[in-house]
Amino acid sequence: MGNWQQVIKNSVTTVDQLVELFGEENVDREAVQQAIDKFNLRITPAALETIKEIGDAFWQQYVPTPEENEVIDGVPDSLNEDADSPVPNITHRYPDRALFLVSPVCATYCRFCTRRRKVGDPDKIPLNQFDSAFQYLEAHTEIRDVILSGGDPLMLADRRIEYFLKKLRAMRHIEIIRIHTRIPAHLPERVTPELCATIAKYHPVYVNVHFNHPAELTPEAEECLARLSDAGCPLGSQTVLLKGVNDEPEIMKELMRKLLANRVRPYYIYQADVVAGGEHFRTSVLKGLEIIKAIRGWTSGMAVPHFVIDAPGGGGKIPLMPEYVQEITEDEVVMRNYAGEEYRYPLPKEPVLSSVL
Repeated sequence: MGNWQQVIKNSVTTVDQLVELFGEENVDREAVQQAIDKFNLRITPAALETIKEIGDAFWQQYVPTPEENEVIDGVPDSLNEDADSPVPNITHRYPDRALFLVSPVCATYCRFCTRRRKVGDPDKIPLNQFDSAFQYLEAHTEIRDVILSGGDPLMLADRRIEYFLKKLRAMRHIEIIRIHTRIPAHLPERVTPELCATIAKYHPVYVNVHFNHPAELTPEAEECLARLSDAGCPLGSQTVLLKGVNDEPEIMKELMRKLLANRVRPYYIYQADVVAGGEHFRTSVLKGLEIIKAIRGWTSGMAVPHFVIDAPGGGGKIPLMPEYVQEITEDEVVMRNYAGEEYRYPLPKEPVLSSVL
């Protein structure tokens, strides 16, 4: 058994462990157990180490609280993924790409998870129903991009990961394979030279990582990112805007700069989904626009992600932008730059045609 598999055995998985770590006064045993019954608890040693005090950005992400039991307008499948699932484990929403759920488990379970209705439950992401998924991908030649997700694909053994990569790479219409993972932040021991060598055999394989706070980029996480990048994996990041975790412009700006310094291209900041159990993480949309305004122009354009709402009901990702265009007339575009200064761009004049006698 590999080292990472031993490490994960030392994770926090029970309410008794939470009480022992953080004190009876900080853990409502009955309410927390109720939350765990609805959505698994696991906090790896690496994730636990980031928690410095009760209620900090990492406590909120990983430790269940009574707020998870308060459902106001959240729904289990907020993105309506199941309606876009033609066969088990496949979501086909966009014209040329598909989501392929290949693992039911994560190293650490984030309490804001949008797929909490099924993540952690092997019956909901069945590991014995991949034949129909492969048949669907083979038959739909319009699909050129497949995203491996779950759960976390890197929780699978190397040989299992290679099985998926090899099968997909044999389909000539599939040009791009993506792996979506939180492993560098939660289980850095998993990103071994052997794993990187396995992935490198099937390029182009893009790896999208998930970081929500600059302090998650520990030296161990940065080493993981370097190994993946050195193995030829283009790296992108996804971040969820979370109340009390990263909903401050300076925190987000530092995160995006730090990602870029680690050869990770910031890709998305997501508005938190309207998911039952995670409603207390939601911020106003104006907060996200404020953050984008604080990043764009004040740091490298490469460090500016798209701010998106993954539309409730299955509408897909819709980008939101601060309003830089003030007015468009027949003659000019009136704009404000990142610093709020006004500029005017003259529009081209229609040419005057003269007749030749």
